[in-house]
Amino acid sequence: MTAEERQRAIVGAARRAGSVEVGALAEELGVAKETVRRDLRALEAHGLLRRTHGGAYPVESAGFETTLAFRSTMHVPEKRRIAAAAAELTGEAETLFIDEGYTPQLIAESLPRDRSLTIVTASLAIAGHLATVPGFNVLLLGGRVRGGTLATVDHWTTRMLSGFVIDLAFIGANGISREHGLTTPDPAVSEVKQQAVRASRRRVFAGVHTKFGAASFCRFASVTDLDAIVTSTSLSTAEAHRYSLQGPQVIRV
Repeated sequence: MTAEERQRAIVGAARRAGSVEVGALAEELGVAKETVRRDLRALEAHGLLRRTHGGAYPVESAGFETTLAFRSTMHVPEKRRIAAAAAELTGEAETLFIDEGYTPQLIAESLPRDRSLTIVTASLAIAGHLATVPGFNVLLLGGRVRGGTLATVDHWTTRMLSGFVIDLAFIGANGISREHGLTTPDPAVSEVKQQAVRASRRRVFAGVHTKFGAASFCRFASVTDLDAIVTSTSLSTAEAHRYSLQGPQVIRV
């Protein structure tokens, strides 16, 4: 097996399982651990994987994106803590945009139920969950439904969204970095997120620590566009401070 074939096998395994470990890969491929580590460094340099202690996980790109079902199995306790903390930032907002994705779905479930809210979303899952809540007025953005995420995109979606002035947006992203801002693999999704950022008075990004330092294909916002970032304590204090220097409050839970 050549290095190229080996690295292709590693990326495939990471995308199927969500992560890979050096020891298991070395055994499966019949090579030394240092060879696997060298492959992981090369794949990280090409933007295909992000290395962790003892392994790596895949970076979403224009050609690869995880499904909503897959996201609901990864880092779930961390995502629940983040979502609960993000929902507390609702404050006096009366109109909300809630992005597609599993963490935004958890934010929707954590919203206060003691007052009326108008919620705008492109997510069928979020709209279906919140539509039954007394006092909630749910507006589902129309458009083409993406099978992997069950969310709407394209010009119908952005045109409807452009007609609103929204108090607070809960924004998700596939990657966030100080250099490249907030990114996502699909241009159609990027346009919806970009319009949501434009339409909202306040913007909160909520995401797990693995999103930080990652950059996907399409940029839709800068860190400076955000009022707050909510993540977990798995993001170091020093790194959180670096993001806060660009403007947003950074909350680690």
